[in-house]
Amino acid sequence: MNLREIAARARVSTATVSRALNRVPTVDPRLVRRVWDVVDEFHYYPNTQARALVLGSSRIFGLIIEEITNPFFAEIVQAFEQIAVQKEYEILLCSIGFDPGRTELVIRRMMERRVDGVAILTFGIQEQLVQALQLKNIPLVIADPGQQFAGTVGIRIDYLQGIRQAVRHLAALRHSRIGFVTGPSHTSSAVLQKEAFEDSTHEIGLDTPSEFVVAGNLTTECGRMALRKLMAISTPPTAVLCSNNMTAIGLLAEARERGIGVPQGLSVVGVEDIYLSPFTVPPLTTIGISRLELAELAFCALVRAAQDRGKRATGSDYWLIPSLVVRQSTGLAP
Repeated sequence: MNLREIAARARVSTATVSRALNRVPTVDPRLVRRVWDVVDEFHYYPNTQARALVLGSSRIFGLIIEEITNPFFAEIVQAFEQIAVQKEYEILLCSIGFDPGRTELVIRRMMERRVDGVAILTFGIQEQLVQALQLKNIPLVIADPGQQFAGTVGIRIDYLQGIRQAVRHLAALRHSRIGFVTGPSHTSSAVLQKEAFEDSTHEIGLDTPSEFVVAGNLTTECGRMALRKLMAISTPPTAVLCSNNMTAIGLLAEARERGIGVPQGLSVVGVEDIYLSPFTVPPLTTIGISRLELAELAFCALVRAAQDRGKRATGSDYWLIPSLVVRQSTGLAP
């Protein structure tokens, strides 16, 4: 089947078929019904690539994340894809990990599919990637940009609000020695979280020795390593805040193997609140970041940016406010 055959069977012009398939609202509803009756009867599927060339829009958005194996990013992808299906968009997913060498491959894939825009939800901006996509005039939405990129839209997570809640929660439980496991130092989110932790502890007069802050890489093994380092301190912390849930899960496993009771001997807090958080032993207290809200903000911002072809003024950022979810991994200081 092609447009001419559909037009002949529906007794309309090919122009009417095209407008009906593209849901142009000015077409007579009776003609639209005749067109779709033929389409349904013969199971016709439009050539989206050809339609993209005609309309100048592919209705495809690129989505760039760090790694699909991290449940947090998997949940973002699921939420983003659900919204896209409802809005009749397709998603081109790319996972870059921490490999700068994948930048050229990602850009080529985006250009080959003629994406209408790209959401970069890696939380560790690669400036090279952003600049290369900007040169191609591709509208961009960026999560937690470490700096303001002209013509892009940022979605900023208010880590200070979330981490302040966690620190004050631990302080209310009489913890005065609080450790912190950061993410990779080259990522914007890690820098923002560390600054938020330092500001939050300073606000309530807590002294945080430098050895209480351990650099990590957001993995479960990182959590294990961090606890080993922290427990080697002569007077170790009684509570630890981890920069993501995977790190916290690894830390819980190491504490269990060492016979350290949680929360009796050590309180643990994560960031993200992935779906596994209520099922850890004990259930994990965490700073919740809504994946659905993040996906909705990113998608809506991307639609607007694509309509303006990336010419939105800087400063048009969106804010996402985390909230503390208290479970059984935090308790009174020993």
